[in-house]
Amino acid sequence: MAAPIALIQGASRGLGLAFCKHILKTKTPAAVIATCRNPDGAAELRGLAGQHPGRLTVLRLDVNREEDIRGAADQVKESFGRLDLIVNSSAILHPSGKGETSLRDVSAQGIISTLTTNTVGPLVMAKYFAPLLQKGGGGFGQQPTEKAKQHSGIIVNITAKVGSIGDNGLGGWYSYRMSKAALNMATRNLSIELGRSRPKVVCVSLHPGTVNTDLSRPYHRNVPKDRLFSSEHSVSCLMGIIEALNFDKTGKAYNWDGTELPW
Repeated sequence: MAAPIALIQGASRGLGLAFCKHILKTKTPAAVIATCRNPDGAAELRGLAGQHPGRLTVLRLDVNREEDIRGAADQVKESFGRLDLIVNSSAILHPSGKGETSLRDVSAQGIISTLTTNTVGPLVMAKYFAPLLQKGGGGFGQQPTEKAKQHSGIIVNITAKVGSIGDNGLGGWYSYRMSKAALNMATRNLSIELGRSRPKVVCVSLHPGTVNTDLSRPYHRNVPKDRLFSSEHSVSCLMGIIEALNFDKTGKAYNWDGTELPW
C-alpha cells in the first residue's frame, strides 16, 4: 500500500503543529502537508520540515481566502495526486481575543470574522480537497472487510464542546459557539454527501478538550489542572480516535476521550 498522506490546515502552532509532529513520529513513512497563513514566520514548522526532508511539505494557505484554498488544492493534486486525511485545526475565539459575555459585546463584524475562519474555511477546504480524498488509499482509520463500507479518506473538523447545542447551559461566547455549532452541521452534511460516493469519505468533528493554546489561555484559571491538556496529549488522544474510525462512525462528533458529543 502507498504511504499515507495527511494535510493539516492551520499547522504553524498549537494543535496543528502537534498533529504534524505526531504523524511524522508515529506513522512512518506517512507524508504530511502542513498549511498556514505565513510559512516564513512559522519557525518551528520550518525547523520540523528540515528534520523530515521529503516527508513534510509546507504550503501557504489562508483559510479565509478561497483562492488560497483552491491554489493549494491544485498544488497538492500536482505533487501528490491524492490525500488520506485532512485535519482542519485553525480557529479563532473572536477577533478581540475574548468571547462575548453578553449581547452588549456582540458585533456583526465579530460574528462574520469568527464564522469565516471557523466554519466557512473548513467547508471550502472540503469543497476543493474532497476529490483528492476520494482518490486516497484509506491510510488512516479502520477498514472493514465489506468493500462497500471501505473509505478512501477522512475529514476531521476540530470542534469544541461549547458548540454543542444540547450541552449549552451557560450561554455567552455567541460568535464562537455559533461557529462551532455551524461547523458541526457542515460535518454532518459532508458525511451524507461524501458517504454516498464510492469510495467513501468519513467526516467527523472532534473536540480536543481544553488545550493549553493561545485561544484558551485567558480562561485557564477556571479549568482543573487535570483537564488542561498539552497540545501533544490532546493530539495523541485525537489520533487514537482517528485511527479507530470507520464508515459506521461518520457524521458524528466525539470528545477527546472517544465518547460521543451531543449536537
